[in-house]
Amino acid sequence: MGGILSSVLGGPAAAEASSSSEPSQVQAFHSSERWQLHFNELKDSSKLMVIDFTATWCGPCKMMAPIFNALSTKFTDVDFVKIDVDELSGVAQDFGVQAMPTFVWVKKGEEVDRLVGGKKDDLEKKIQKHRV
Repeated sequence: MGGILSSVLGGPAAAEASSSSEPSQVQAFHSSERWQLHFNELKDSSKLMVIDFTATWCGPCKMMAPIFNALSTKFTDVDFVKIDVDELSGVAQDFGVQAMPTFVWVKKGEEVDRLVGGKKDDLEKKIQKHRV
């Protein structure tokens, strides 16, 4: 519900509300401007950002959402972001996203890795590899 309220009220990017009881540190962005501000803040940082490009109608995305949320609480030193490709199609286009889910690892404003599809084990391995 936080994501819905945020998009309706135009409030700050809030952690994505999950239908499960899993806590989450995932930030969902609903405006290109807010996304760009966040991206620019981390561009000069060595902090790892993992972007989940998703869609509400995507079955594999729904399967991966609780896993992505759980990883966000496990790896608190990593910035977890969720972008709905239908809401922010320009951002998805900027990253060349052609299938969902697509996960993109970014460090210092540059893409360092990418994973297409719901591959839970690969998702965690790549987070561990790039967070160092």
